[in-house]
Amino acid sequence: PVEDSMHEFMEYVFEPGYKRLKKNMASEPKDKNGWKAIKGDALALAEATNLLFQRKPDKDAEAWIKHAASTRTKGAAFYAAAKKRDYAAATKTYQALLQSCNGCHKQFAEGKYQLKP
Repeated sequence: PVEDSMHEFMEYVFEPGYKRLKKNMASEPKDKNGWKAIKGDALALAEATNLLFQRKPDKDAEAWIKHAASTRTKGAAFYAAAKKRDYAAATKTYQALLQSCNGCHKQFAEGKYQLKP
């Protein structure tokens, strides 16, 4: 890894997309550009989750892999819903993605950094 600190990695790889999505998912996009912004961040987050498989902690690596796989699956579902411009499904899958992230944060970050839609 370029950055050894998981906190730094999360802050600069995942947090910017999350912050944009929080704002962009607050209401249904009105046009193609609104959906494009959501699709871009959904895809980037889902794909970036693949990097988590390479960053296993020394302790509880098996649980880490399960969280990463769940997050990637939920991120892919969110991206698929955004591609269809289905706001109801996108909202549901976005919230599921955040729950998956929060489950990992609960176990590996002492419950800190809980994400809210």
